[in-house]
Amino acid sequence: MNEAAIQCEIVKYLQSLGIFCHSIPNEAGGRSAMMQMQLISMGLRPGVGDLIVWWRLPTGGTRLGYLEIKTATGKQSEYQIKFEKRCHNAGVGYAVCRSVADVKEYMRLLGIDGGAYR
Repeated sequence: MNEAAIQCEIVKYLQSLGIFCHSIPNEAGGRSAMMQMQLISMGLRPGVGDLIVWWRLPTGGTRLGYLEIKTATGKQSEYQIKFEKRCHNAGVGYAVCRSVADVKEYMRLLGIDGGAYR
């Protein structure tokens, strides 16, 4: 399964729980050089996670976090590793996910009960 298909499954799962998420159009490769420069000037940054997720915490409040979607054998780029470190240093949630099961595990680690969103 490719990253796009995995990401679609994850988005569908999160939406089924009522969890808000949105994608980052960071696959700027393949676009014209002019379009890529325009996107970068508008704030596109290499390495940023594929999805931003708004996790409603059981104790109240919301925690924003990033999910980086990878295939079973996919590896993070240098930019993605730097972005992950930036998130951890700032206390921002970040997880590499290869499946819906990985998302469920990350939610478990955050103490989020998916059933709370129904």
